[in-house]
Amino acid sequence: MRILIIEDNRDIAANLGDYLSDRGHEVDYAFDGVTGLRLALSHEFDAMVLDLQLPGMDGIELCRRLREEGRKETPVLMLTARDQLDDKLAGFESGADDYLVKPFELREVEARLEVLARRGQRIAPRELDVGDLHFDLQTLTVSRAGVGIDLNPIGLKLLEKLMTASPAVVTRRELEHHVWGEELPDSDSLRVHIHGLRAAIDKPFDKPMIRTRHGIGYSLVDPDELPA
Repeated sequence: MRILIIEDNRDIAANLGDYLSDRGHEVDYAFDGVTGLRLALSHEFDAMVLDLQLPGMDGIELCRRLREEGRKETPVLMLTARDQLDDKLAGFESGADDYLVKPFELREVEARLEVLARRGQRIAPRELDVGDLHFDLQTLTVSRAGVGIDLNPIGLKLLEKLMTASPAVVTRRELEHHVWGEELPDSDSLRVHIHGLRAAIDKPFDKPMIRTRHGIGYSLVDPDELPA
Protein backbone atom coordinates (compact mmCIF):
# COMPACT_ATOMS: atom_id res chain seq x y z
CA MET A 1 0.00 0.00 0.00
CA ARG A 2 0.95 3.62 -0.45
CA ILE A 3 0.10 5.37 2.82
CA LEU A 4 0.08 9.05 3.82
CA ILE A 5 0.73 9.74 7.51
CA ILE A 6 -0.43 13.18 8.67
CA GLU A 7 0.83 13.52 12.25
CA ASP A 8 2.55 16.48 13.91
CA ASN A 9 4.28 14.33 16.55
CA ARG A 10 7.38 13.33 14.62
CA ASP A 11 8.26 10.51 17.01
CA ILE A 12 4.85 8.90 16.53
CA ALA A 13 4.98 9.45 12.78
CA ALA A 14 8.48 7.98 12.52
CA ASN A 15 7.62 4.98 14.68
CA LEU A 16 4.51 4.19 12.65
CA GLY A 17 6.20 4.95 9.33
CA ASP A 18 9.20 2.76 10.07
CA TYR A 19 6.95 -0.14 11.02
CA LEU A 20 4.85 0.18 7.86
CA SER A 21 7.93 0.61 5.66
CA ASP A 22 9.50 -2.50 7.15
CA ARG A 23 6.28 -4.34 6.28
CA GLY A 24 6.71 -3.39 2.62
CA HIS A 25 4.46 -0.34 2.41
CA GLU A 26 5.38 2.99 0.79
CA VAL A 27 4.99 5.85 3.26
CA ASP A 28 4.78 9.63 2.82
CA TYR A 29 4.59 12.15 5.66
CA ALA A 30 3.05 15.52 6.48
CA PHE A 31 3.48 17.24 9.85
CA ASP A 32 0.76 19.89 9.57
CA GLY A 33 -2.75 20.04 8.18
CA VAL A 34 -2.11 22.38 5.26
CA THR A 35 0.73 20.26 3.87
CA GLY A 36 -1.26 17.11 4.53
CA LEU A 37 -4.25 18.34 2.54
CA ARG A 38 -2.04 19.43 -0.34
CA LEU A 39 -0.40 16.00 -0.55
CA ALA A 40 -3.72 14.18 -0.19
CA LEU A 41 -5.24 16.19 -3.05
CA SER A 42 -2.29 16.02 -5.45
CA HIS A 43 -1.25 12.38 -4.96
CA GLU A 44 -3.00 9.03 -4.94
CA PHE A 45 -2.81 6.97 -1.73
CA ASP A 46 -4.34 3.63 -0.82
CA ALA A 47 -5.06 4.90 2.70
CA MET A 48 -4.30 7.78 5.07
CA VAL A 49 -3.49 7.99 8.77
CA LEU A 50 -4.81 11.33 10.01
CA ASP A 51 -4.22 12.86 13.44
CA LEU A 52 -7.07 14.93 14.85
CA GLN A 53 -4.93 17.65 16.45
CA LEU A 54 -2.75 19.31 13.79
CA PRO A 55 -1.18 22.75 13.38
CA GLY A 56 -2.48 24.88 10.54
CA MET A 57 -5.65 22.85 9.99
CA ASP A 58 -7.11 20.19 12.25
CA GLY A 59 -7.97 16.68 11.10
CA ILE A 60 -11.73 17.34 11.05
CA GLU A 61 -11.40 20.29 8.67
CA LEU A 62 -8.80 18.48 6.54
CA CYS A 63 -11.02 15.44 6.11
CA ARG A 64 -14.07 17.56 5.34
CA ARG A 65 -12.24 19.54 2.66
CA LEU A 66 -10.75 16.37 1.23
CA ARG A 67 -14.24 14.94 0.72
CA GLU A 68 -16.28 18.03 -0.16
CA GLU A 69 -13.86 20.25 -2.05
CA GLY A 70 -11.34 17.74 -3.35
CA ARG A 71 -13.92 14.99 -3.99
CA LYS A 72 -11.34 12.41 -2.93
CA GLU A 73 -12.44 9.05 -1.55
CA THR A 74 -9.07 8.00 -0.10
CA PRO A 75 -9.80 5.84 2.98
CA VAL A 76 -8.98 7.74 6.20
CA LEU A 77 -8.02 6.21 9.55
CA MET A 78 -8.21 8.96 12.16
CA LEU A 79 -5.82 8.75 15.12
CA THR A 80 -6.36 10.80 18.24
CA ALA A 81 -5.84 10.94 21.97
CA ARG A 82 -9.52 11.91 22.37
CA ASP A 83 -11.79 9.01 23.30
CA GLN A 84 -15.08 10.85 23.77
CA LEU A 85 -18.03 9.74 21.64
CA ASP A 86 -18.64 13.28 20.38
CA ASP A 87 -15.07 13.45 19.04
CA LYS A 88 -15.51 10.14 17.25
CA LEU A 89 -18.83 11.20 15.77
CA ALA A 90 -17.29 14.47 14.55
CA GLY A 91 -14.56 12.47 12.84
CA PHE A 92 -17.04 10.20 11.07
CA GLU A 93 -19.24 13.14 10.07
CA SER A 94 -16.24 14.84 8.44
CA GLY A 95 -15.67 11.76 6.26
CA ALA A 96 -13.29 9.53 8.24
CA ASP A 97 -13.69 5.80 7.63
CA ASP A 98 -12.27 4.46 10.89
CA TYR A 99 -11.13 5.79 14.26
CA LEU A 100 -8.35 4.63 16.58
CA VAL A 101 -7.50 6.11 19.97
CA LYS A 102 -3.89 6.62 21.10
CA PRO A 103 -1.94 4.78 22.37
CA PHE A 104 -2.34 2.13 19.67
CA GLU A 105 -0.72 -1.11 18.59
CA LEU A 106 1.20 -0.86 15.33
CA ARG A 107 -0.14 -4.19 14.12
CA GLU A 108 -3.69 -2.99 14.59
CA VAL A 109 -3.02 0.18 12.60
CA GLU A 110 -1.68 -1.87 9.70
CA ALA A 111 -4.60 -4.31 9.87
CA ARG A 112 -7.16 -1.50 9.81
CA LEU A 113 -5.39 0.24 6.93
CA GLU A 114 -5.41 -2.96 4.89
CA VAL A 115 -9.15 -3.38 5.46
CA LEU A 116 -9.80 0.24 4.47
CA ALA A 117 -7.64 -0.06 1.34
CA ARG A 118 -9.49 -3.19 0.20
CA ARG A 119 -12.82 -1.49 0.88
CA GLY A 120 -11.68 1.53 -1.12
CA GLN A 121 -10.82 -0.69 -4.08
CA ARG A 122 -14.28 -2.28 -4.02
CA ILE A 123 -16.04 1.08 -4.13
CA ALA A 124 -13.78 2.54 -6.82
CA PRO A 125 -15.93 4.41 -9.35
CA ARG A 126 -16.71 2.73 -12.67
CA GLU A 127 -17.37 6.04 -14.38
CA LEU A 128 -15.74 9.46 -14.11
CA ASP A 129 -17.40 12.77 -14.92
CA VAL A 130 -15.92 16.26 -14.91
CA GLY A 131 -18.17 18.85 -16.47
CA ASP A 132 -19.31 17.51 -19.87
CA LEU A 133 -16.39 15.06 -20.03
CA HIS A 134 -17.33 11.40 -19.39
CA PHE A 135 -15.04 8.36 -19.01
CA ASP A 136 -16.47 4.86 -18.65
CA LEU A 137 -13.72 2.88 -16.94
CA GLN A 138 -15.27 -0.48 -17.84
CA THR A 139 -15.59 0.05 -21.58
CA LEU A 140 -12.71 2.58 -21.77
CA THR A 141 -14.88 4.93 -23.78
CA VAL A 142 -14.53 8.70 -23.52
CA SER A 143 -16.90 11.43 -24.65
CA ARG A 144 -17.28 15.16 -24.24
CA ALA A 145 -20.61 16.90 -24.75
CA GLY A 146 -21.83 13.59 -26.19
CA VAL A 147 -19.07 13.45 -28.80
CA GLY A 148 -16.93 10.29 -28.74
CA ILE A 149 -13.17 10.75 -28.27
CA ASP A 150 -10.57 8.17 -29.30
CA LEU A 151 -7.50 7.91 -27.05
CA ASN A 152 -4.53 5.57 -27.05
CA PRO A 153 -3.73 3.52 -23.90
CA ILE A 154 -1.36 6.15 -22.49
CA GLY A 155 -3.89 8.90 -23.11
CA LEU A 156 -6.53 6.85 -21.26
CA LYS A 157 -4.22 6.39 -18.27
CA LEU A 158 -3.38 10.07 -18.12
CA LEU A 159 -7.02 11.05 -18.40
CA GLU A 160 -8.07 8.64 -15.64
CA LYS A 161 -5.45 10.10 -13.31
CA LEU A 162 -6.39 13.69 -14.06
CA MET A 163 -10.14 13.11 -13.80
CA THR A 164 -9.82 11.16 -10.56
CA ALA A 165 -7.82 13.99 -8.98
CA SER A 166 -9.86 16.84 -10.53
CA PRO A 167 -9.73 19.71 -9.81
CA ALA A 168 -6.45 19.20 -7.95
CA VAL A 169 -3.06 19.46 -9.64
CA VAL A 170 -1.31 16.16 -10.37
CA THR A 171 2.47 16.40 -10.36
CA ARG A 172 4.56 15.30 -13.32
CA ARG A 173 6.09 12.60 -11.15
CA GLU A 174 2.67 11.22 -10.21
CA LEU A 175 1.56 11.11 -13.83
CA GLU A 176 4.77 9.45 -14.99
CA HIS A 177 4.59 6.88 -12.20
CA HIS A 178 0.94 6.12 -12.99
CA VAL A 179 1.67 5.50 -16.68
CA TRP A 180 5.16 4.00 -16.72
CA GLY A 181 5.79 2.80 -13.17
CA GLU A 182 9.41 2.81 -12.09
CA GLU A 183 10.75 2.63 -15.66
CA LEU A 184 10.39 6.32 -16.43
CA PRO A 185 10.72 7.50 -20.05
CA ASP A 186 12.79 10.40 -21.33
CA SER A 187 11.90 13.85 -20.08
CA ASP A 188 9.84 14.86 -23.13
CA SER A 189 7.52 11.84 -23.24
CA LEU A 190 4.96 13.14 -20.75
CA ARG A 191 4.81 16.54 -22.44
CA VAL A 192 4.23 14.91 -25.82
CA HIS A 193 1.40 12.73 -24.52
CA ILE A 194 -0.23 15.64 -22.66
CA HIS A 195 -0.10 17.58 -25.95
CA GLY A 196 -1.90 14.70 -27.66
CA LEU A 197 -4.48 14.51 -24.87
CA ARG A 198 -5.13 18.24 -25.20
CA ALA A 199 -5.61 17.85 -28.95
CA ALA A 200 -8.33 15.29 -28.31
CA ILE A 201 -10.01 16.71 -25.20
CA ASP A 202 -9.69 20.47 -25.64
CA LYS A 203 -8.96 21.49 -29.23
CA PRO A 204 -12.32 20.50 -30.79
CA PHE A 205 -14.25 22.34 -28.06
CA ASP A 206 -14.74 25.96 -27.01
CA LYS A 207 -13.42 25.75 -23.45
CA PRO A 208 -10.17 23.99 -22.47
CA MET A 209 -10.16 21.64 -19.48
CA ILE A 210 -6.48 20.69 -19.10
CA ARG A 211 -4.45 23.32 -17.27
CA THR A 212 -0.67 23.51 -16.83
CA ARG A 213 0.91 24.45 -13.52
CA HIS A 214 4.42 25.33 -14.71
CA GLY A 215 7.12 23.50 -12.82
CA ILE A 216 4.54 21.37 -10.98
CA GLY A 217 2.18 19.40 -13.18
CA TYR A 218 -1.30 19.44 -14.69
CA SER A 219 -4.94 19.59 -13.66
CA LEU A 220 -8.23 18.89 -15.38
CA VAL A 221 -11.07 21.22 -14.44
CA ASP A 222 -14.68 21.92 -15.34
CA PRO A 223 -14.37 25.29 -17.13
CA ASP A 224 -17.91 26.24 -16.14
CA GLU A 225 -16.92 26.12 -12.46
CA LEU A 226 -13.99 28.50 -12.84
CA PRO A 227 -14.48 32.09 -11.61
CA ALA A 228 -15.26 34.60 -14.31
